[in-house]
Amino acid sequence: MSKQVVEVFTAGCPLCDEMVKLVRELACSNCEVQVWDLREEQATNESQKKVKQYGIHRVPAVVVNGKLAECCRNQQPISRESLIAAGIGQG
Repeated sequence: MSKQVVEVFTAGCPLCDEMVKLVRELACSNCEVQVWDLREEQATNESQKKVKQYGIHRVPAVVVNGKLAECCRNQQPISRESLIAAGIGQG
């Protein structure tokens, strides 16, 4: 079974911190969680490239196996259910 890669893009806000906590809670033993902090002093070239590659326009944002979660593509609130629907914890 291949690892499921879950990337969380944050900016250090309370909502972002809650999202990281929720993703870690939902992640299974087969999930590899990577958190990218996009604050200016924390952002790396790699994180900036990924933001462009995935088409991220707001944070927090969650990417599962290289695909921006449906719940992060529009303005709907991100919930436990929408993260599970994106495949987190299903590995």
